[in-house]
Amino acid sequence: MRTDVMARDYLKRAKSRLIDAESALKRGDYPETVRYSQESVELMLKACLRTVAVEYPKVHDVGDVLKLSRKKFPRWMRREIDKLAEISHDLADKRAPSMYGIEALGKTPSQLFDKEEAEEALEKAKYTYRIVSRFIREFYSVNTSRKQEEEKGA
Repeated sequence: MRTDVMARDYLKRAKSRLIDAESALKRGDYPETVRYSQESVELMLKACLRTVAVEYPKVHDVGDVLKLSRKKFPRWMRREIDKLAEISHDLADKRAPSMYGIEALGKTPSQLFDKEEAEEALEKAKYTYRIVSRFIREFYSVNTSRKQEEEKGA
């Protein structure tokens, strides 16, 4: 499968998760807001890595891989990598508790996540979406332009 098709599909699915997270927040389902925000961030960062031809491990947190691949990204995005990796780490840590709670503590997901934490998770996901959508839009726009120029010259 073509990398651009996969990256764009990941971004589209990430946007759907953002919509789901916003809906969950409006319903007062704070653990689901956190969960959907995490899934959205995971898909977006994997779309970035896919775009620059980095094979990532099949894990939920790819923040470290993103940092190791920093040089493959444009200068403006390199400045965002540490923050994106931090968001990835934070939300990945909350992934399982937002779904299952913490049995050892006898805590349900609803007891672990409140409105403030849900809003913070959603804001992080929206921030990530702004950065990643810009990167993918610019990356494929530039590469499409180059390809068209090459085809004209051939």
